[in-house]
Amino acid sequence: MTLLDRQAPPLPPLPSPATAVAPTGLRAWARDLALGMRFAVSGGREGWARTALTALGVGLGVALLFAAAAVPGILDAREARSQALDIPSATSQAVGGGSTDTFIWADAGTEYRGDPVSGRLLRPEGADAPPPPGVAKIPGPGEMVVSPALRDLLASSEGTLLAQRLDDRIVGTIGESGLVDPGDLRYYAGSSTLSVDAAGVRSSGYGHEASAAPFNPLLVVLVILMCVVLLVPVGIFIATAVRFGGERRDRRLAALRLVGADVRTVRRIAAGEALFGTVAGLAAGAALFLISRQLVGHIRLWGFSAFPSDVVPEPRLALLIVLAVPLAAVLVTQVALSSVAIEPLGVVRDTGLRRRRLWWRLLLPVIGIAILATTGRVDAATTSVGPFPIAVGAACVLIGLAGLLPWLVEAVVSRLRGGPVPWQLATRRLQLSSGTAARAVSGITVAVAGAIALQMMFGVMQKDFLQLTGQDTDRADFYVSGEYGDSALAERMIQDFRDTKGVSKVIGTVETYVVATGAPTDQGWQPTTSLTVGSCATLKDIAELPSCQDGDTFVAHLDSRAAKRVGVAGVEEQNARTDEAATPGKEIDLTGDYGEGRGKPVLWTLPRSARTVTAFPDPMGDVHDGILVTPGALGPRGLPGATATASVKVDREVPDAAEYVRGTAADIDPTLRVRALQNLERDKQYASVQSGLQVGGTLTMMLIAASMLVSQIEQLRERRRLLSVLVAFGTRRATLAWSVLWQTAVPVVLGTGLAIAGGLVLGEFMLGIIGKSIGDWWVFVPYAVVGASVILLVTLASLPPLWRMMRPEGLRTE
Repeated sequence: MTLLDRQAPPLPPLPSPATAVAPTGLRAWARDLALGMRFAVSGGREGWARTALTALGVGLGVALLFAAAAVPGILDAREARSQALDIPSATSQAVGGGSTDTFIWADAGTEYRGDPVSGRLLRPEGADAPPPPGVAKIPGPGEMVVSPALRDLLASSEGTLLAQRLDDRIVGTIGESGLVDPGDLRYYAGSSTLSVDAAGVRSSGYGHEASAAPFNPLLVVLVILMCVVLLVPVGIFIATAVRFGGERRDRRLAALRLVGADVRTVRRIAAGEALFGTVAGLAAGAALFLISRQLVGHIRLWGFSAFPSDVVPEPRLALLIVLAVPLAAVLVTQVALSSVAIEPLGVVRDTGLRRRRLWWRLLLPVIGIAILATTGRVDAATTSVGPFPIAVGAACVLIGLAGLLPWLVEAVVSRLRGGPVPWQLATRRLQLSSGTAARAVSGITVAVAGAIALQMMFGVMQKDFLQLTGQDTDRADFYVSGEYGDSALAERMIQDFRDTKGVSKVIGTVETYVVATGAPTDQGWQPTTSLTVGSCATLKDIAELPSCQDGDTFVAHLDSRAAKRVGVAGVEEQNARTDEAATPGKEIDLTGDYGEGRGKPVLWTLPRSARTVTAFPDPMGDVHDGILVTPGALGPRGLPGATATASVKVDREVPDAAEYVRGTAADIDPTLRVRALQNLERDKQYASVQSGLQVGGTLTMMLIAASMLVSQIEQLRERRRLLSVLVAFGTRRATLAWSVLWQTAVPVVLGTGLAIAGGLVLGEFMLGIIGKSIGDWWVFVPYAVVGASVILLVTLASLPPLWRMMRPEGLRTE
């Protein structure tokens, strides 16, 4: 029997239709999602690279969202530590006399090259006196404990001048519980001479709970817009990252349709693939957040840093991020597939057959504008501000801009013709598929538009939060004051500051309140006025003197200009009160105790030769009406409760002149307060909001740059084989590099124009909510330049990988 005669074994029977029923319901979803996840990690290097880029893009956004969720905890921790370090006045007043658990303290804070240095002098009055938070024990005389940041600064070459000022021996380091943040410059120094008779205050403990001042309603509106502007670009970048590798995914799904999968199945598979990349992005974002959390103490942005232990996301916000990001990824994937027809023999995109429709893209910004237009007016008298209408309206406008950009790019590039070869390659690529390029710059478009709207609000609101101080920076740069004073201290301040490097002029005075010793007025109070002691040169700087020599006395009256400066309504009434207390030939009590008998009176008779003069404001804007005397007129008499002050003018051409002034003040007395004069003073709440915007804006711009670089690399990787083919056929690499640059530049220019228009519209409606109008329509220029610069830097950073992808090896396939 031959082989041909042999009978083949029977084939197994085909399954009946009843046994080949495909799973449905949850089983079908589970099967298809699992298959999509399997596709996300299969496919060799291509599959892993695609998933890794998606995870990295999503992870960058998730890390910033976690950081934003940690902001409330950071602020609460800073406030709690700040209150724990404070010494409340109530505790100080409650302690009448010294005991074993009390201490005397005085503020010895200073400033170094623009950074505040917090400091206190401490003297324990007993063995049970409590040390400050974070300090094991109160340092002794000539000793001090410092924060780690201050220790490093004093040991560096940058802190030489500060080390000369703080020259006590360092005996310890302040712990974390005694610092506001890791960069806090703080010290505590021991003293053996500090007393309540001078600048000292007696207390028995630290810490208090203070209720926060109500936030200005106008700033509430600004903060709401700031949060929307900082977070909406993050969401857009996450949505962009989810769509990485979309073209290759669609080709795989077409192959599945060829083997029998239906439309619903491929949609579920695509959702599973996106879900895997997003979950991997969540893990990557959590890892990036934890790594950055450990480094946050070594980074200081705009004067702010935080302890790693404080950077903890608010649990509810963290849970919302974990749930919302995967859900948003699935929704974005399904919406993206709606414009693609995945058939068994290929992929057909709507963009090649018909133009993008404009009407539905205008719905979202129109809805946002309508919400903002119907939002109630907010002013300084508003008791509460509803955050949701403002947030939703602004978010709709910004997200609507991201939806308008693809239509705008397609509408413009479809009309571009001719030009050099790189330009033609770029425009043809954009004409075939402009959606990817538009999505890459949509985030920066939204960020620039939001920044323009914010700057419009800041520009018009700063007038409400800046006030004139009345200080004359042309006459003095610094104002030095002490809690006590006498003629000797004033003379020393004048002499020492005059001998200080960089100082060109000094005005030094000693001022106190004095009362008349005669019969009380009809109202039952003793006539009171101020007494200012200074040299003739000093008094000529605060009053119009006909002549002066040591031993002279004057009675200074107000004129209408000076009265307006100090807020006095009736000039004649004020001058009459001065004459009642300063009557030539009558005795005056220099203790200023208003007849309450707290101490032995120090009497002095105002000479009959005292002349009446007119006072004018000093460099601080204060007017010294009352009695003006030269040191020789008082003689050796003391002035209980007096305050010594000095106005110092420096030569700004001398480097570190301000530090020399502060160093001299510390040598005279560490408790002297040195204050820089300024013409305008900014509201603290406004300044904190502006600092928060600077920190948040910096982080968002860093995310934008990193995400755009990832997106650019992903686009190049998608076109790697095409680039290699063009190089193999003789296309110059420089031509391809310029074409990539033009492919980025065209959407950037259009996105910037759209951002300018959208930002101005959003800013105008936001200003309408607070009842303001724009004064400068050119506020967009700096932000447009910044946005374009970021994109240019990202494009340049993508050139090295572009060069590698144009090698002939890119023609290989697996």
